[in-house]
Amino acid sequence: MGKSTHFTGQPLYCQLLNLTDKDLIKEMSRSGGHDHYVKKFDGYSHLVTLLYGVLMQHTSLREIVVGMLSDAHKLKHIGINDIVKRSTLSDANNRRSSDFFSEVYFSLFNKYKTTLSDSVSSKPWEKLLHIMDSTTISLFSNILKGVGRHPKHGKKKGGIKVHTVLKATEGVPYSIHFTSAATHDHVMLKKLELSNGSFIAMDRAYIDYKVFEEFIQKGVFYVTKMKKNMKFESTKGHYLVNSNGLVVLKDSVIQLEKGDIKHTSRRIEYWEEGKKKSTVLLTNNLELDVDDVIEIYKRRWQIELLFKQLKQNFPLKYFFGESVNAIQSQIWVVLIANLLLTVVKKRVKNQWSFSNLVTMVRQTLMYYIDMYSFCENPEKAWMEVIKKRSLHPPEPTLFD
Repeated sequence: MGKSTHFTGQPLYCQLLNLTDKDLIKEMSRSGGHDHYVKKFDGYSHLVTLLYGVLMQHTSLREIVVGMLSDAHKLKHIGINDIVKRSTLSDANNRRSSDFFSEVYFSLFNKYKTTLSDSVSSKPWEKLLHIMDSTTISLFSNILKGVGRHPKHGKKKGGIKVHTVLKATEGVPYSIHFTSAATHDHVMLKKLELSNGSFIAMDRAYIDYKVFEEFIQKGVFYVTKMKKNMKFESTKGHYLVNSNGLVVLKDSVIQLEKGDIKHTSRRIEYWEEGKKKSTVLLTNNLELDVDDVIEIYKRRWQIELLFKQLKQNFPLKYFFGESVNAIQSQIWVVLIANLLLTVVKKRVKNQWSFSNLVTMVRQTLMYYIDMYSFCENPEKAWMEVIKKRSLHPPEPTLFD
């Protein structure tokens, strides 16, 4: 009988964790002071436990503990020597700074940056394009106070706003900041650091004339949607009329003014036949082809697809703690899960949708099956598991 390539001595979860550097994470936890007053439940164990809960879509600490208890005989394979108590996990969520999970995320991002990057670019601006947006995570009323948002303030939204920036060729955020839901988006635009020649696509909530002027000084190009109430003066421009006499494009240079700030921009208004409406864009690049400007703005939907991907596969409807730190830690672990599975998807030849991949990993997380072989050909890999089990007695469980 030939040796199976679909069966392994490690649970699938262990193979996923092998994408991380256990020793480095442990050192980060120790050197960063994240293991103070901790006897056994160090930073790595905390990460593995929360990541298990996120991947399995558990909704409470009790579910996580019971789930790991049911796989107690497999925990040593994933680096867990002791079954964590619910109270220990709760204390760790409150005490261990979310900065630790942030550090883990960015160390993984830097490690797999080349893997994540799409080397094929048809346009010269693609590798220079950054996309910025935010999403709000709504919280339960008893948590709102913890993030500075009292639920009785009717006009204010309750929750945490996650501000993200990604490169169009990578698809995974390289910059992430948390604020209260009431924080205006343009505040984060001021913190953006871009090199000369970069492009940034964003929605109209980020419009800030002062920052736009700074972009010009730095040689950074923006593309955004124009607000309907913006006042401007046209200095020059041209029109494009179709065969029916309809103006389908207006490309003009305009002057914007607010207080003592004056800003020269390019206004592009084009007709979208499919939507039967016109769209107006702004950019400070006066030379770029109109079609490229339009394409750059459309690429902004990459970040919308990322938010959709996160919310569909790792829904943040239930939290493993009520403190700001616990909530932010969970968000970071969701981002870590998304990054690791994106790396797996990049390495697998079979073109699964991300949601299908997440489902397969969730359903086989603690099975002894080769992760990549299973993702390439799940039917064949699963038949190997069934055949293997028929030749050997079942594994003992906690209840035997």
